[in-house]
Parts: sequence; structure tokens; C-alpha cells
Amino acid sequence: MLDTGFSRATALPSSIEHQVSSILEKAMTSLQVFYEGHVQGVGFRFIVRHAAKGFDVTGWVRNLSDGRVEVQVMGEEHEVRAFLDRVAQGELHALIHKQTENRLDKPVAARGFEIRHD
Repeated sequence: MLDTGFSRATALPSSIEHQVSSILEKAMTSLQVFYEGHVQGVGFRFIVRHAAKGFDVTGWVRNLSDGRVEVQVMGEEHEVRAFLDRVAQGELHALIHKQTENRLDKPVAARGFEIRHD
């Protein structure tokens, strides 16, 4: 039998386990969020874009023809959550009557955080 010098160890060194754990914690998430309420004609999109500057997220915000506002946002899970909490609990809180989230399978296509007009 040929001795290759390799063993069949199943445990990873702790430094590699730490790196894998770190990578998983930084996993990116993409969400689509719809806001309903008095969210158009009040500067909602501009406030959302300004709030995004305080977080490591990318995405966009736009008005919808049915009166809702749509946000698509991507970043590390904790950054996305903190950003959405800031939107929901900040100065816009009284204007939002309902917030609906959907996880997106594909990354959000955006540079920085934009107001879209389509």
C-alpha cells in the first residue's frame, strides 16, 4: 500500500472553523419590502435613501402606482435588519401602516442606494 502522507482527519483546525463561521455570519441577504400608509408625497423615498447612507447596504426605493413604496435592499443580514429597523422606527414610523417583506433569490442590482423613477 502506498503511503501518501495524508491522513483522513475529519475535524477542521480551529482557525479554519473560525474563518468559515465568520464568512457565514457575513452572508449577504436581499429583501424586497413594501410599505403601505401615507408614504407618497411626504419625502419618504428621500428619507429612506438618506437612512441607507448610515449602513453598509445597497439597493433602491421607488413609488408604486397603487400608493405603496417598494424598497429592495442587499447587504449583510445584520446591516439590512438595522437599516429596516431605522426606517420603521425613525421619523417615518407614523406614516407606515403596513410593512411586508419578501426574501429575494437574486442580488439587488444597484450601485449605492438609489431612488428609482420607473
